[in-house]
Amino acid sequence: MIRALHPLFGVEVAGVDLRDVTAGDSVDALRALFDEHSLLLFRGQHLDDDAHLRFGALWGPIEDRSYGAMGAAPRMDNVSNRRDDGTIAGADDLATIDLMGNQRWHTDSIFLPQPALANVLAARVLSSTGGETEFVSTRVAWREMPDALRSKVDGAVLTHRLAHSRRDISQELYGRHRERFPDQRWRSVWRNPSNGQDALYLASHTCAVDGDESPAAQQLIDELIEFCTRPARVYRHEWQPGDVLVWDERATLHRGRPWPYHEERTLASICVTATERDGLASIRP
Repeated sequence: MIRALHPLFGVEVAGVDLRDVTAGDSVDALRALFDEHSLLLFRGQHLDDDAHLRFGALWGPIEDRSYGAMGAAPRMDNVSNRRDDGTIAGADDLATIDLMGNQRWHTDSIFLPQPALANVLAARVLSSTGGETEFVSTRVAWREMPDALRSKVDGAVLTHRLAHSRRDISQELYGRHRERFPDQRWRSVWRNPSNGQDALYLASHTCAVDGDESPAAQQLIDELIEFCTRPARVYRHEWQPGDVLVWDERATLHRGRPWPYHEERTLASICVTATERDGLASIRP
């Protein structure tokens, strides 16, 4: 049974225990919902790391968050302000500041040589207030975009740089990310091969249009993101313990929202890497 999360996209899927999903018809049914609705919510799951990784692997290769080659033993990469020693990173800690960068509209891994198909994100520890995650459909936005705006980017090749989204947050973060991640270039529209639907593919990491990094190009990028993220298009997810969200990185933008930074907020996260079956050819320059 499914229930709409937003009038334009996203569904809650009831009656499914993700620990019981297997390869074949079981995951194929969820993949069909994913391709159609772009965002899936499963409540009351309470997955441990092994179950989370096993479910993610049904969708494709799990991204190595060291951003190197795909690891032989995939691991979790929690989105958390809890340090390894158990203390909570403060609002002025560099790790927390980096998490604040995720409060800009983005799609994960657009700045990597192997972009993501999906994120599987699960609630582990929630703050007393705030910490929501917001989503929009760039498929819907592309369909509804005025021709005059669409024509400015249709067929363009966009450049993506993680450091770009951190440049006015922290110069230290900007420098770290700039050295670590080379620029990636992808076409502006990703076509879903399962249904032929197009979606605008960009993020706060997008820094150039056809190699142009001028203020005019940045203004166009900002205008596109603003159009996609108008309030009526936004689904805000208020997390509950046991929630698992799976979303299509090819066809959505998302962002985190602030929370009391002295409180722990931990979400368990894995990204699934896109493969040829997911339409990579449509975004290659």
